Amino acid sequence: MAQARALLGYLLLGLGLALPGDPAGRFWHVTDLHLDPTYHITDDHTKVCNSSKGANASNPGPFGDVLCDAPYRLILSAFDFIKNSGQEASFMIWTGDSPPHVPVPELSTDAVVKVIANMTVTIQSFFPNLQVFPTLGNHDYWPQDQLPIATSQVYDAVADLWKAWLDEEALSTLRKAGFYSQKVPGNPNLRIVSLNTNLYYGPNAVTLNQTDPAHQFEWLENTLTSSQQNKEKVFLIAHVPVGYLPQSTGITAVRQYYNERLVALLRRYSAVVAGQFYGHMHRDSLMVLSDGEGRPVSSLFVSPAVTPVRNVLEKETNNPGVRLFQYNPGDYTLLDMLQYYLNLTEANLKGESNWKLEYSLTQTYGVGDLRPQSLYGLAKQFATPDSKQFVKYYNYFFVSYDSSVVCDEKCKALQICAIMNLDRASYSGCLQQHLGERRP
Repeated sequence: MAQARALLGYLLLGLGLALPGDPAGRFWHVTDLHLDPTYHITDDHTKVCNSSKGANASNPGPFGDVLCDAPYRLILSAFDFIKNSGQEASFMIWTGDSPPHVPVPELSTDAVVKVIANMTVTIQSFFPNLQVFPTLGNHDYWPQDQLPIATSQVYDAVADLWKAWLDEEALSTLRKAGFYSQKVPGNPNLRIVSLNTNLYYGPNAVTLNQTDPAHQFEWLENTLTSSQQNKEKVFLIAHVPVGYLPQSTGITAVRQYYNERLVALLRRYSAVVAGQFYGHMHRDSLMVLSDGEGRPVSSLFVSPAVTPVRNVLEKETNNPGVRLFQYNPGDYTLLDMLQYYLNLTEANLKGESNWKLEYSLTQTYGVGDLRPQSLYGLAKQFATPDSKQFVKYYNYFFVSYDSSVVCDEKCKALQICAIMNLDRASYSGCLQQHLGERRP
């Protein structure tokens, strides 16, 4: 009976439907919309969009092109799919980056605020009654990456834009330095902590040589201590993730000093933090944080972007994606993750968007839930030679953009080390084990 129900559940998921009487809580995760308002179809492919920076758009269609950021129609199709998916979610997390990837002189503070306002109003028009928890990305500022450690025009503007979603205490810290925490309505012991990890991002010259920009580490520790005392669980959201880049050797997503501090803090409060959710990378990846003894203690998820843009020098990019998480409303354990995607080539050919279920994490990989122990066991399977599980994972990494792409031995080692090792010492040891090299 249980097997039949599980099979029926999976079939219904493919149709965007839930099982009757399904008690799971749900929330959506959308990230990296990167609206390019200049996108338009024209015979001159160098002028389809400003985000291609003069390069020839490869195959532009109504829903975009892989050398361009998202046209408004693509973003509308994503939210329309979510609205009509049949999935009753209690909230949505939106992890930043609304403006396009264009040279600094092509934008301004006013232009950036206008794009964030456009995306905010769009979300509110689709979901007038849905609780949304937003966070700022490194492109949600002008000049990009340079998010400050004190009140600014952008922090003030987004606090005004997001008043419908956030309470006064959250708006107060958002105005001060772009971060906040707030309890989730209808989930009495669940708190969202929205970090401004852009303060820790390498290109941010404002925070160079600062040990605790905007006192965010102090605030985070106090917030997690309070949640621990009040028996709350925390879902931590941010734009730039902790850990190492899975396509590079020895490079952390945030500055290494800040990464070590964040990892130490997240280990200490792993009993409080029930899940971590990030954007920024545009690809689909997961990580497992282990404690000092190597025991898995925290699950991390990096959601792929809605924008399909890639650099002209890159071979692969991502199909547009959005995702849905299921959780136990009793203890906030993460139960499953459903990744939905749009085959951009197909959508452009047909002139219509057909968002589909790409995979359910538990069904695809045969794991029971999304707890750290489950993901750690899965990562161990990835690491075995000729792992079919890893082949699937690497295809999903690009949101099924190109199933023929092969990850060689070094590529796989970098992926595995990034999944399982978030601090410098263990990551370095992993590279030594897999590649026979030690990196700083």
